Amino acid sequence: MTDAVTALRPSAPRAFRGHPWVDGQVLPLAATATVTADAQVTPLKSPRTEQVGRAAQLPRIGGRPAIYLLASLIVTLLASSSTPTPLYAIYQARWGFSPITTTVVFGVYALTVLAALLTLGKLSDHLGRRPVLLAAIGAQAISLVVFATADGVPELLIARVLQGLSTGMALGAIGAGMLDIDRERGTFANAVSPGMGTASGALISALAIRYLPAPTHLIYLVLLGVFVLQALGVALMRETVTPKPGALGSLVPEIHLPRQLRGSVLTAAPVLFAVWALAGLYGALGPALVQALTGSSEVILGAASLTVLAGTAVVSVIVLRRAGGQAVMLTGILALIIGVAVTLVALDARSTALFFLGTAISGVGFGSGFQGGIRTVVPRAAAHERSGVLSLLYTVSYLGMGLPAVIAGFLVVHGSLIDTAYEYGAALIVLAVLALVGLLRTRRAQAV
Repeated sequence: MTDAVTALRPSAPRAFRGHPWVDGQVLPLAATATVTADAQVTPLKSPRTEQVGRAAQLPRIGGRPAIYLLASLIVTLLASSSTPTPLYAIYQARWGFSPITTTVVFGVYALTVLAALLTLGKLSDHLGRRPVLLAAIGAQAISLVVFATADGVPELLIARVLQGLSTGMALGAIGAGMLDIDRERGTFANAVSPGMGTASGALISALAIRYLPAPTHLIYLVLLGVFVLQALGVALMRETVTPKPGALGSLVPEIHLPRQLRGSVLTAAPVLFAVWALAGLYGALGPALVQALTGSSEVILGAASLTVLAGTAVVSVIVLRRAGGQAVMLTGILALIIGVAVTLVALDARSTALFFLGTAISGVGFGSGFQGGIRTVVPRAAAHERSGVLSLLYTVSYLGMGLPAVIAGFLVVHGSLIDTAYEYGAALIVLAVLALVGLLRTRRAQAV
């Protein structure tokens, strides 16, 4: 059939040159056809021919609309991941668990995302972007159903594991798919979409708690509806890669540190760990920290901490997108040190305004610190090394997101939330200072 269609290109006889085209391809004809006296083609009809014809006429999403679709999927995935943050207080009151449990539920998600990124991140190179994305959306849908029907901590853990696997699987396919379509736009969308999703998910969840009935059910059902619509869009999206063998081999994690990049990685690792540890603290205990500071149980105010952190991170990525990698990283380190210091002063002074100012500055550190760390390392790697190097950097980042948050949960139980925040913040500042020293040494060596 393909050979017959190819034969009907512009070099074909005049009788075929007016044939309709779809997506730059001639519509399939029947295997045999008769040519009438007036030179019109009359294909012999068959169920198979009509089925192929209908399939060829389905619209396919490509180009800029496909990038928008994929970016919206990142936003929804990360919004879904931050949705439980304002709900933890409700779950804790309902089921009577401690802050340790809250941070474990959060940490399980971070570590599962990491595991999925390392094992499933390259699967779409072999199976295609669409099949992997549809599978990831299906897993995400199951997790939302588990969330909506949960009646205890085990269900929360199961839902978070499914959510992490889904997100990790999807992020690899989405990032690669956007680069397939348009490298410049795809890189930019891939940088700003996660922060937009994290910021919006926490805020929308808080609004649902404040103004809508049954928030622990309704918010997940709304997200489920959004994912169904996005799944339809993905099903209509034009595939950007040709499937190839080696899918099982791609599941083996590839973590690599080339000798010539050791100095750069040792400089970037502390700030990557620190900024994601900061995000983990706000994601797991942000609302509880705001409540301890203000004495108010207003859920929107509590969720605003994570929204401000992620929102200013997005702004910093946009503003600094043309700056060099080292300049972006330096900005992130300094903003992290200043922001965390201001936040600690706010906790001591019991100042809500100063707390959110420190959170906003820390958000600049989060966004630019992460982007700067990636951009100072990955471009210096050879093409065949980049996947392994990027996997290493993501491992550092997601370990920073998950493990310190769990440790903070233990410290809260054996001390107090405010004291834990002081210790946590001091550790972040130490890591940022180490990164600053390494970056200054690297710049001095390059100048010489």
